[in-house]
Amino acid sequence: MNLQKKEYISIKGKKKVVNAVVVEGKNIVVRGKFIKIAFVKDEVCDNGIATPETIIDKLKAIRIADIFTFDQKLPETAPMFPYFYVWDNLAVLEVKSFKHWWNVQIGNDARRMVRKAEKAGVVVKATPLTDEMVIGIKRIYDESPIRQGKPFWHYKKDFETVKKENSTYLDRSEFIGAYFQNELIAFNKLFYTDNRADQIQLIAKLAHKDKSPINALISKAVEICSEKRISYLTYGKYHYRNKTTDSLSDFKKRNGFEKIEIPRYYVPLSHKGKIAIFLRLYKGPADFLPFFILQNLLAFRAMVYSLIFSSKQKGP
Repeated sequence: MNLQKKEYISIKGKKKVVNAVVVEGKNIVVRGKFIKIAFVKDEVCDNGIATPETIIDKLKAIRIADIFTFDQKLPETAPMFPYFYVWDNLAVLEVKSFKHWWNVQIGNDARRMVRKAEKAGVVVKATPLTDEMVIGIKRIYDESPIRQGKPFWHYKKDFETVKKENSTYLDRSEFIGAYFQNELIAFNKLFYTDNRADQIQLIAKLAHKDKSPINALISKAVEICSEKRISYLTYGKYHYRNKTTDSLSDFKKRNGFEKIEIPRYYVPLSHKGKIAIFLRLYKGPADFLPFFILQNLLAFRAMVYSLIFSSKQKGP
């Protein structure tokens, strides 16, 4: 028997209560009002769905959603299931050895940044999630309310919230810290699934950007994956929405990450779901915009938030 329940998920950094159900050991949550879309909670940390038909049949029976969506996991990139899909993408580094990454997969610019961090005195090491580490993470979060041109979700969260949110999946995770004069200036959280390591947080203090701590953290992550014989290191998506290029994608490319496309499946669970898939209503509004319009809107948004933040700093 499938017991429906309530579950917390994070939407734009805010906790929301949604309907949920456990099916075949998977914690399935549901978002949306008019079109309800079901998906595996913390999907990036899931090891994939081997028999989706069983889950689909059970979700249809309990009528909890209109659409069920799930992605296909590496290393399989060719569509494996007979459902409607669209191509999603990941930024993936195939790890053969640290030496191969250093000599072949990256260029002089990325190598120079890693050496720059070392010369600047940045020390990178695996770090347990102690209270001291949480305090360091909170200081990084609280440095600025604006990151990448939009409000930063983790800004000014209290200590207990920061600790709780970073304590998920600790049995399958590892933290790497970048320190300058014993101060945590950047950190990376690696999550291990099968033969893959996902970087689910990779963030640095803006004040220490000149020391290239992110490059140093990636270098350490590749070293760890090589030692653990993990074949794939991911860095989120290579492109987001309709963007064809941006500074973050360029950064990933310079550090050896490549764009790998994987199928994302959308399966109708109701008549409404069939219509929604036909009309592509599973997309967000921004996904329908041409790249040049989206680019201009994002630039305008960044300018507005920058002006708002500047005016707040100056005060009345």
